Amino acid sequence: MSSITDTAPVPATRTESGEPRRKPRSRAGLVLTLVAWLVGFLFVLPVLWMLLTSLHSEPDAATNPPSLAAPLTFDGYREFFTTGDPWPSLANSMSASVASTIIVLLLAIPAAYALSIKPVRKWTDVLFFFLSTKMLPVVAGLLPIYLFAQSASLLDNIWLLIAFYTAMNLPIAVWMMHSFLSEVPVEMLEAAAVDGAGLSKTLSAVVAPVVMPGIAATALICFIFSWNELLFARVLTGTVAQTAPVYLTGFVTSQGLFLAKVCAAAVVVSLPVLIAGFAAQDKLVQGLSMGAVK
Repeated sequence: MSSITDTAPVPATRTESGEPRRKPRSRAGLVLTLVAWLVGFLFVLPVLWMLLTSLHSEPDAATNPPSLAAPLTFDGYREFFTTGDPWPSLANSMSASVASTIIVLLLAIPAAYALSIKPVRKWTDVLFFFLSTKMLPVVAGLLPIYLFAQSASLLDNIWLLIAFYTAMNLPIAVWMMHSFLSEVPVEMLEAAAVDGAGLSKTLSAVVAPVVMPGIAATALICFIFSWNELLFARVLTGTVAQTAPVYLTGFVTSQGLFLAKVCAAAVVVSLPVLIAGFAAQDKLVQGLSMGAVK
């Protein structure tokens, strides 16, 4: 009597050895991949060019066309840190950006919670009202703010910049956090309410862990906007509350533009934002995609 052994068919998604079968790439997919790499390279190219220029001497950086084979040197960075004192400006930018970002999050999260989970009745355009505050040209409010700061003796004061950056970033933060908080399951909030959790406990123990990627993305964007702001910092500050972008403008003098030194200073000023973005890149990608798909 012979025994018959049945063998299960190999799934189409697996090889005979059991490994996942790779899907063949289509020509359209390869084209899209190449286009994505090309666009990414075009975005990174100016940064790489700035970094390379900062490592050249002033005569080599000023040649037209620039010389890629010129010897590298750290003279631009050495002059940036020795000929001036950039540390107060960097400290002012860090203080204003970090403080305003923290205040924005403390105000935006409860406001977005009230609009997404506990919506305001009889007012469906509240989010548009928040966003409409960003439609006014920035320069249109420059003179009233300057006159107010002058009358209140707040010129060249870091606290004025913190208040202004908070007001500047709060609408976009509320808009972003609203889309993130809309993804929170209602069942989790109902379970927290059954357990007797109050509003503060619900926000800190239930909502915050779920939307942490969104909070990280919002915080990073607010930090970048505050760090890069130049117009109001240029007008409202002098020497005490001068920020890093304002300090960079001091390299453009009547004697000319010191290109290598400016590029070295721009690289140093950009490092905090690059470090923060690199450290939070995983949560940033998750946060920016949270409210995209319902």
